[in-house]
Parts: sequence; C-alpha cells; structure tokens
Amino acid sequence: MEQVILIHGLPDKEEILDNIFPSPSNAHWFPWIQKQLTKKDILCQSLEMPKSYNPIYSEHKRVLDQMEISNETILVGHSCGGGFLLRYLSEHKELKPKKVILVAPWLDLEGYLKKLNPLSDYFDFEIDKTITNRTDLYCMYSTDDAKDILNSVEMIRKELPDIKMSVFTNKKHFTERHLKSKEFPELLELILS
Repeated sequence: MEQVILIHGLPDKEEILDNIFPSPSNAHWFPWIQKQLTKKDILCQSLEMPKSYNPIYSEHKRVLDQMEISNETILVGHSCGGGFLLRYLSEHKELKPKKVILVAPWLDLEGYLKKLNPLSDYFDFEIDKTITNRTDLYCMYSTDDAKDILNSVEMIRKELPDIKMSVFTNKKHFTERHLKSKEFPELLELILS
C-alpha cells in the first residue's frame, strides 16, 4: 500500500509543555501535507516521537519499527527527523523505501544533544553509503538556514554524492514562521512526483 510517513524534528521543551503549541507531529506543515495526501487517497502517518525535546534514539526507533516500510513507502524527515532517518536506514540495510526526503536535515555535528544528556547516542552512527542504491534520496534545504543545518547538509552531500538536492534561498528552516504559511507545496510536489 502506498503510504507516506512524516517524522518531526526537535522541539524546545517549552513547546511540548506549553498548551499554546501543537504537538510536534501536528505543527508547521505536517497537518497540511497529511490532508493533501489524504484527499488523494494516500495513507499518511505523522509520527509523534517520545521525549522529542531530549530524544533517545532507541525510543524513536521503536516508534518507526511499528510501521511497515515497503517499496511503496515514502519517508519524510524534518530537521532532527531527517538525521534520524539517515541513521535508521543506515542500520536497516534491508529496507528499500520508494523515496526518502530529508527536509533541512540535522546531524548535531556541534554536540547539542550530548550537552542535554552526556549519554546521548542519537547520532552515533556512520552513514551507509549504499542508501542511494536502495531508494531515491532527496534533500531539501535553504541557504539561509542556520549554520548547523548547512554543515549537516554539507556532510550528507559529501557522504552521499548521489543525493538529489532541492536548494532554496529564502525558506530558512521550513517552519511555519519561516514559510509564513502552514502549506509547503514544494514538498507536496516532491512527494507526488
């Protein structure tokens, strides 16, 4: 069955605890993408990751492990969710999803998660260089995003030279505030292409 799985990024703890903000899986463009795909009879799951403000890889892995990933599955990860997908696919070489889209992927090259939790192993992995042999891999990023994101994108491009890049100049981190909208038509187009 054709399906799309969306994985959110790393919210601030205040966003999780404050009732003003939606849950990460319901923030930014996630509901809009899900609605557009639902209208086209494409199953779309927006996963809610536990302790997303201080993530533990094994707990996030357990959530994605519950999904059936086939050659009809499109995986979309935003920010930390994009980095998570790279690790997950690097460790699951048997998986051959139809397409993987990394939106402003983050690999925490600066060690932010280790400062939150010295035992964090969230990004302790090596990128499997055969990922692009198993799936169509895309990276969407904006040149005006934060330096840590641009550093992550550069590392990914170096490790995976066959990745397809979609470069923007004015979308920053692809959040609702940066897009000035809850809609993200460029991502929808890439999912459907």
